[in-house]
Amino acid sequence: MRKLLILLGVPIDDLNMTEALDRLEEFITIGRKTGKSHQVATINADFVVNSLHDPELCRILQEADMATADGMPLVWGARLLGVPLSGRVTGADMVPILAERAAQKGYSMYLLGARPGVAAQAADILRTRYPGLQIAGVSSPPNRSVLEMDRSVLEEVQAARPDILLVAFGNPKQEKWIRMHLHELQVPVCIGVGGTLDLIAGVTRRAPMWMQHIGMEWLYRLMQEPRRLWKRYVHDMVYFGYFFIHQLWQMRKGHHPSPLVPISDTIMIEKTAIIHVQGRIDIHNREAFMKRAEEALQQSPFLAINLAAADFLDSSALGALVALANRAREEGGRFWLVAVPRPIAQVLEITRLDKFFEIHADLESILVARHNDPLPVTEPDADSTGWLIMKMPRVLDGTTTPIMLEKCVQSLEHSPHLILDFSETVFLSSAGMAAMIKLDRELRERGGALRIAGCSHDVLRTIQLVKLDTLLPLFRDVSTAMAA
Repeated sequence: MRKLLILLGVPIDDLNMTEALDRLEEFITIGRKTGKSHQVATINADFVVNSLHDPELCRILQEADMATADGMPLVWGARLLGVPLSGRVTGADMVPILAERAAQKGYSMYLLGARPGVAAQAADILRTRYPGLQIAGVSSPPNRSVLEMDRSVLEEVQAARPDILLVAFGNPKQEKWIRMHLHELQVPVCIGVGGTLDLIAGVTRRAPMWMQHIGMEWLYRLMQEPRRLWKRYVHDMVYFGYFFIHQLWQMRKGHHPSPLVPISDTIMIEKTAIIHVQGRIDIHNREAFMKRAEEALQQSPFLAINLAAADFLDSSALGALVALANRAREEGGRFWLVAVPRPIAQVLEITRLDKFFEIHADLESILVARHNDPLPVTEPDADSTGWLIMKMPRVLDGTTTPIMLEKCVQSLEHSPHLILDFSETVFLSSAGMAAMIKLDRELRERGGALRIAGCSHDVLRTIQLVKLDTLLPLFRDVSTAMAA
């Protein structure tokens, strides 16, 4: 099970370089056997700050298969929270070492992105440094938004069938592109590498080792590109510092050892494993908690954590819950938090995990949710005005979008006027927005229309970031959409 900690809502794997490379090899082994793609992010302070403003990026990082600490502010922040990291694993360090291991083990790599010619130059340098390295392909597509990118880019990568895909579009575009196509790529390891290809090609230079060790690499980059970077660095420092202080204030409650004292052993009710927690979960007893939770997941991929008697969760405990939620989802199950006390609920809000987890007030509601369809895309209902109404799922991503799109297309036999009800949706991905654009185009061709209703703040923000609100009409609720 992953060992995670949470910084401003973003999970970070507690790994050193050797452990990270071993994890990537595990991903390649799994991917070759099953076709599963794994998303890897190398996270710095800019990623974290971007995620504060971008709900889609935040969720992508929360669900990534591996997320390493690329920037020193993350290492320092973890130390201040009392959950120090084993090391710093940067993309600039990891990619060359990964290329060397790929040459030794026969793994192939595909380089996607960067400016024209840069990826090809980086590929040539890697081949020279590491004889035998297989470069499955190189591509630098035109600079367009994720929703506007040509599908041929995806098809070229699929045809090349690499073991490792390095995507250098910059954050957040590279993370969104990977997540949007993760279920189609069938590439075992997909890594967003930002400017790493520029460093390898010599387009930009990396700071001297002594500046890297003391965490002043950002200053070296600023000196190279002051006009482009100074506003970004000031913005990142202000926002990262402000929100980190809020998390630190909530979570610095002392770090004395505290044994995990369960109210009872794990119990099974209607094929749902339930763990009752009492007191605090922190870095000192996290492993004991995770061991119990792993045993519970072996009994059932449907797991509920009852926090009614809990009084504190530190950053490592939050990371444990995120790891469990992702594990349950991967195994086809679900994960719930039950009866969350107000102090812990405040921490979840500050770290933006309140929307990530499914939270219920009591165990009875969990058992009801257990029998509900986890992808509750309902058949459209027609109202007296002729509009068909389809309720969207809680999460509209690469998994649920094809189901939603199929049912919407089927509904066109009844009427080309459709309202998508987002009142229960907490997350909207680029895959979902691409499907909405496609659906809108098809409805217009049939003389109909598409309307969007009931968007939460996060869903609305996601739509506005790509200016989709200028294309699709948005309404406060379904009744307003029907009356307009």
